[in-house]
Amino acid sequence: TVYGFGNRDVHNQDAIVLNLENRDAKVEQYKQHLRDLGKAGIPYTTYAHMANGIWSTERESTRGGASARAFDRAKAEKGHWAGTYYPTPYSHGRAYTQEEIWDNFTHFIQEVAPVAEEAGVKIGIHPDDPPEPELAGVPRCIFSSYDGYRRALEIAGSPNVGICFCVGCWLEGGSLMGKDVVTSIRDFGGQGKIFKVHFRNVDAPLPHFVETFVDDGYQDMYSVMKALREVNFDGVVIPDHIPLMLDDPRLGTAYTLGYMKALAQRANEEVGL
Repeated sequence: TVYGFGNRDVHNQDAIVLNLENRDAKVEQYKQHLRDLGKAGIPYTTYAHMANGIWSTERESTRGGASARAFDRAKAEKGHWAGTYYPTPYSHGRAYTQEEIWDNFTHFIQEVAPVAEEAGVKIGIHPDDPPEPELAGVPRCIFSSYDGYRRALEIAGSPNVGICFCVGCWLEGGSLMGKDVVTSIRDFGGQGKIFKVHFRNVDAPLPHFVETFVDDGYQDMYSVMKALREVNFDGVVIPDHIPLMLDDPRLGTAYTLGYMKALAQRANEEVGL
C-alpha cells in the first residue's frame, strides 16, 4: 500500500509563498496533484511552505566520524530547493512582511483544502527547515512555531489539513517553537492533526545544530515514540536525514530502522496497542 506521495514541483513553491506572477498556475497545479493522488487511491501528501528552500552549511562529523547535515547561522549563505539556490541578503529582491506571508498562505490553503476533501487526500504541512524567524528577507512566521501551526490549522478549517511532524525541525527550533516536541505531539496528536512523522534528532537547537543518529541527540526519542503511542497515532513514521557511515547510506538506515522498531515495541508494551 502506498501511503503518501510527494512532488517537488508543487510544494515549497516561492510563487505560492510570495504571490509571484505564476502563483495561480502553481495553485492549480497543486489542485491537480491532489486529484491525481485521489484517483490513484493515495491518501496523503506532504506540503512545505518555504519560499527559499532548505538551508544548510557545510557537513560536519557526528558519532564515529559519520558525516551529517549541519546548519550554522553565522555561516549561512544560501537556501536550496529542487536545483535552485536562494542567496542572501534577499532571495527574492526585497524583504517581505509577515502579513504578506500569512495572506498568501490563507489564499493557498483556502483554495486547495476543499479539493483535498473532495479527493480524499490529507495534506501534512512540514515545518520550515531550519525554523529561523527570517531568512534572506522572507519571514518564516507560520511553520516555525507551535502558535504558527495552530493559527494555520484554524485558517484551513479542514479535517484534511494537518501536520507532517518533523521531530528534527522541532528540535532545531528549540525554545523558538513555543512548546517542546512531546507537548506538541500530545496537543496536535490529541486532535488527530498529525498525519506523518519524520523521526530525527539533532545535537542542539539553533543557532548551530548538527544532525545525529536517533539515539545520540539532545532529545530522548523514546519519549517521542511513547507520546505518539499515547495519542493513538496511526500514520507513518519514517527515518529522516540519516548520517552517512562509510559512504554507504544503507548502514545508517538499517541502524535507524532497528532502533525505531525497538522504541515502538517498548512503547506498545508500556502504553498498550
